[in-house]
Amino acid sequence: MKKILTYILSVVFYFFYGFLLLFFHALQWLGFNIGGYKGHKAAVDIMNCSLTYLLYILGTRITFINNQNIPTGVPLIFVSNHQSMHDICPLACHLKKYHPKFVSKIELGKGIPSVSYNLTHGGSVLIDRKDPRQSLTAIKDFGKYIEKNKYAAVIYPEGTRSKDGVPKRFSENGLKMLTKFAPSAYVVPITINNCWKLNKFGMFPLEIGVHVTFEVHEPIEAKSMKFEDLFQKVESTIKNSVV
Repeated sequence: MKKILTYILSVVFYFFYGFLLLFFHALQWLGFNIGGYKGHKAAVDIMNCSLTYLLYILGTRITFINNQNIPTGVPLIFVSNHQSMHDICPLACHLKKYHPKFVSKIELGKGIPSVSYNLTHGGSVLIDRKDPRQSLTAIKDFGKYIEKNKYAAVIYPEGTRSKDGVPKRFSENGLKMLTKFAPSAYVVPITINNCWKLNKFGMFPLEIGVHVTFEVHEPIEAKSMKFEDLFQKVESTIKNSVV
């Protein structure tokens, strides 16, 4: 019975997921061309929260644990493990007041309704993982951008999502460039748990009844320690909280 329900709810989920991507693509275009940055951000915030609530169709429970005093008026760098494409929207929804911008692979910049438009018009950065020079230059400019505007960067140092929940090796290059060119930033580690279970059968069907948690850890002033110590602390903090 559960298997049948899993297939039915997955079909329903993807139907509304596709519809919302098309709808918010148009809404983003209107927001950007009429209201500029603020208009576009409003559309993106509603989109991310709508796609987060859509997970409830699958019986997903989402718990966002944040007992930290995250500073305001400074650039922020949120560093997280990555388990599924479905951990992006909840993260963006709950962090929306910090103006989160993502470090994403360049392939996502074209062909995906809403997603590609947001990445290319919303201030995020697209990197070519096959071209280290392009990647580092793009992240350098991105660091300057969040430093100037006091926005937040979101980076997944694993580079790709973990299909079984076990964190992959963290790459230091992206975070190192961000802290170098956003020197007043605070680094905020976040641990995601159980989101990988949504895709344990692949893209279809999606698992039902998963309890996904996001745990925000204590912010660290980037310039308060050597980068090597900062990186080690961030990585161990995130990985030690993975179930």
